[in-house]
Amino acid sequence: MDMRQLRYFIAIVEERKISAAAEKLHISQPPLSQHLKAMEEELGAKLVERSGKYFEVTEAGEALYKYALQMTQLLEEAKMEVKEVGNGVNGKLKIGLNTFSVAGLSHLLHQFRELYPKVTYKIQQNESAQLCQLVKDRAIELAFIRLPLELSPFSVLHLHAEPFYFLTSARSKEQMKREVSLADILHYPLMLPSTEGLGVHYLVMEAFSRLHLHPNMLGECSDITLLMELVSSNFCASIVPETMIRQHRSYDIHATRISPSDELSSPVGLIWLKNHTLSKAAQNFVALFQRSLGV
Repeated sequence: MDMRQLRYFIAIVEERKISAAAEKLHISQPPLSQHLKAMEEELGAKLVERSGKYFEVTEAGEALYKYALQMTQLLEEAKMEVKEVGNGVNGKLKIGLNTFSVAGLSHLLHQFRELYPKVTYKIQQNESAQLCQLVKDRAIELAFIRLPLELSPFSVLHLHAEPFYFLTSARSKEQMKREVSLADILHYPLMLPSTEGLGVHYLVMEAFSRLHLHPNMLGECSDITLLMELVSSNFCASIVPETMIRQHRSYDIHATRISPSDELSSPVGLIWLKNHTLSKAAQNFVALFQRSLGV
């Protein structure tokens, strides 16, 4: 049996006459009678019995009718859901975020939810290099990352380059300038965010190296909340991108911008896999994000 035959059977049961069912289905009577006979032969059971001018459903026919209704309803629901997923109305948005997130992303997700309330979310935080691998593995579709990274496998929407800030405790007695160079802060014990060789840690150390400077490295801390507590308690100083300061304003710290002449900045990009069709939900998110940027 197929879905067409089940629909035919539903019409026969509900109309109780072959002629009325055929008219409802917009087919002629002989083919409909043949389909009914074929179904009975396949199942080895009588499905309907004639009672005067009308058909009466047998016990076997009642059982089939119940399942036929369920199956046709499931098929219609499947069609509707597939269409909604295809239009981005339904589905799942799978997106990755760098450890320091992206300024304004929460507001953007609110906007997206208003437009597509049925979409669900998988939001994963990780280092940029790990996010790239997750996109390659198709565990996520989109990722906000910090550059530089090898991006040949990806399509990239370049966003902006964030300035870096030097963080010290507000308890420190030293008076900070409005702007400092990397050479000005060599005597401070530095605890950098991220992990050695990756992300922000790499960008900061590369800037020191390029300028032939040797910072007083105390260590690294990938737990941003703990790092901010350590800085505010005067345990260490740090260097972080601007977004991190916006997200942790409650701590008792001084934030001084690193001089632009030191060329220390953190380019941010939104990536997805080349030659791979994004889900409609992901396409709609990229489009909304571009509109927010005025692209």
